[in-house]
Amino acid sequence: MTLKLNFPGLAPAAYQALAGVNTVLDASSLGKSLIDLVFLRVSQINGCAFCVDKHAHDLLEHGDTFQRLNSLVCWREAPCFSEKERAALAWSEALTNIAGRHVDEALQQELPKHFTEKELVDLAFVIGLMNAWNRVAIACGKSFSVR
Repeated sequence: MTLKLNFPGLAPAAYQALAGVNTVLDASSLGKSLIDLVFLRVSQINGCAFCVDKHAHDLLEHGDTFQRLNSLVCWREAPCFSEKERAALAWSEALTNIAGRHVDEALQQELPKHFTEKELVDLAFVIGLMNAWNRVAIACGKSFSVR
């Protein structure tokens, strides 16, 4: 039997707090498309099928292409991502896979070429937030939804 917990119902204050962070970040200068792209990549890394499905659909609904979504797992080799998106994706991977290593110096020098200091802080929150959502969804047995 798989554990299934209704985390919004069992911890409504914590759920609303995370949802509130989402709302604040959606209003940032990063833009919803970049945020959803980062959300999708972090969810792919973490293996959260529910979140992968959700953010892929969000990106498609907002005009992104199937080619870009399909190429996200190999974004370094795919020509369809901008330099800014590549920097965000590299940082997303570095911060999601932080155990045993921190962000390398080359990436730290590249990031300010594409983002303001405020945007870098917002992006760090985006990455941390998606990691939190993934862990809660996986821990509580949130499953993939068939549309």
